[in-house]
Amino acid sequence: MATSDPPQDTNPITSDPYSKTLIDLPTELLEFILCFPVLNHIDISNVSCCCKRLHQVCASRGKVWAHQYQLRWPRLQKLYRQNESYDWRQEYRTRLRVRLQIQRTVESISQRFYAEVPCIGQVLGDSFTEIESLGAPEHFCEDELLSILGSDKRKNLTLKYYAKKILYFLRQQKILRSLKGFLVRTAEEQSALEGAVLVDRYCNPLTDITMEGLSAQLDDVIEKVKKYLRVKNATHPSLRSGQGRAENRIKCSAENRTRIYMSPLSAGGCLVVQDFELQRQVICALNAVLYEQLQFKGNEGDYYNPMNSYIHQVLLRRTGIPISLSVLYMTLARRLGVILEPVNFPNHFLLRWCQRQTRSDDIYDYVYIDAFGKGKQLTAKECEYLIRQQVTADYYSSISTTELLLRMVGNLLNIGKRGEGNEKSYQLLRDSLDLYLVLDPDNVQYLLLQARLYFHLGIWPEKVLDILQHIQALDPSQHGAVGYLVQHTLEHIQHKRHPVEPEVKKRSAPEHSRVQFSVGLVMKHKRSGYNCVIYGWDPQCTMSQEWINTMRVHQLTNGANQPFYNVLVQDGTCRYAAQENLEPHPAPLEIGHPEVGRYFTEFTDTHYLANEDLQTRYLEDAAETERIVLELYHSNPDNSGNDDAGSNAKPELNSTNP
Repeated sequence: MATSDPPQDTNPITSDPYSKTLIDLPTELLEFILCFPVLNHIDISNVSCCCKRLHQVCASRGKVWAHQYQLRWPRLQKLYRQNESYDWRQEYRTRLRVRLQIQRTVESISQRFYAEVPCIGQVLGDSFTEIESLGAPEHFCEDELLSILGSDKRKNLTLKYYAKKILYFLRQQKILRSLKGFLVRTAEEQSALEGAVLVDRYCNPLTDITMEGLSAQLDDVIEKVKKYLRVKNATHPSLRSGQGRAENRIKCSAENRTRIYMSPLSAGGCLVVQDFELQRQVICALNAVLYEQLQFKGNEGDYYNPMNSYIHQVLLRRTGIPISLSVLYMTLARRLGVILEPVNFPNHFLLRWCQRQTRSDDIYDYVYIDAFGKGKQLTAKECEYLIRQQVTADYYSSISTTELLLRMVGNLLNIGKRGEGNEKSYQLLRDSLDLYLVLDPDNVQYLLLQARLYFHLGIWPEKVLDILQHIQALDPSQHGAVGYLVQHTLEHIQHKRHPVEPEVKKRSAPEHSRVQFSVGLVMKHKRSGYNCVIYGWDPQCTMSQEWINTMRVHQLTNGANQPFYNVLVQDGTCRYAAQENLEPHPAPLEIGHPEVGRYFTEFTDTHYLANEDLQTRYLEDAAETERIVLELYHSNPDNSGNDDAGSNAKPELNSTNP
């Protein structure tokens, strides 16, 4: 007799009383699973909507959303304190919203300001203030801009171009706020090094320059000086200066009969050595380390290089000018217990070292130190020999930190004036003027220079009017210069309200039949040898007769009656080159010019792709560029069927067939 199997239960959950579902797992294990890298913020949002249990595990203040945030934006983690609780889901949503806002803003700026910015690529004035009006945390905006800049090196060039300008602007505004806060401190609370760092950061806002980083480098120099000093005098009080900073009392050293005390002039609460012989030992040790061991020196060969004024570059390159080397020298000496004072000596910045117990007004009671001249010690009379002229006693007086910064910024301003009219020199002039007018806001001379600069560049006309109004209030005698600029600035504003449509150039037009090359091609100059990329062309030279004579265009085979091309050169300049002097580059390479992103969106190994704005001006160039590139770099001579076509033969460009 056959027996049948007992009936099977088709529900495994009810059949096994010990089975578990996902939500039955411990919280720690669930968090571990939900923090798996393949899950994104959408997945976590969906999981949290499944049930109350998973919603609790995905709590906005828990590990899951914190992990998502850290995974997506690791750079921002340094801004959060480990022991505090944050609404990570809200932080994530806010950061994501900022991303969309920033991208929309950058794209809109690209569309609106392509035609307005001159080739020198100036910052677009108050147009970027809309970024500040987004109502988003500043660090979120900066992080998104850095993300754009850190994307694929050869793509999104136009997006990166404007993102870089916005980041430049935002960081400068932040640094200006820090500088203004620095200036309202008392003289005892201001250090020359911190002021110099703020100047450095403002002129190089895209470089990571911090007081912490520079202080660490100075610590290394201090340790070398102490090591040298220890050999000369193992009981020197400066060797204990690191331990004594927190002590606010007078110490006595019986062995060398020296008094050390907390000085209000000393940065960071450094102890000050009073004995002159011990001070001399510090100065000798400092000179030996700086100029003999580390080979710091004055940059006589390239004196007007702005990097000589940037303190982070002085430390990196170990070269500078008198004022930057003096700031470094004075800071190191002060941290070793020796107080030196800055002296605004004409044409050559100096430091002075008092030889009396009490402060003196007699210039002959001081030794003057030339940090540019390897720490050479000079008398008052020898200082005059240094500059080959006699000066009054006023020039030997010490100056405040603000006055020191004015001279430092003034040096940069003069370098900007000496520039060649390219993007770098104009940017330096703008930056140094901004800084100078923060330090001395009512300086009519530089206010007028700033107004003229903006007017010359054709940017920020509303700002120009504000500056001119301020000048008129300060000095009514400037009425003539102010009136001229006001009139022409108002005309510029009116012109902006009724912009002229950009000229569109078609290669198929009969007057353009001699144009051989097209925008986006990477070229080589036959005579000068420089590499460049074409971003515009004219059927013949459109420059003034003065320019034609200066550049000796008449000496060219075809003179001015030939196509000329606007090119971005590898060295950062913009040039206007004759067709007969250009040839396609045999091995195209990227052109490291700061304005590339203004015209092109991508580098494709053989040529640049024009962005939408450039394409609207040169409607037929994209197809021509593709044709030329195909002939030059992708054609196969073996398939031509012509036995005479050697592998190194260059195809002839058809100048009449667009």
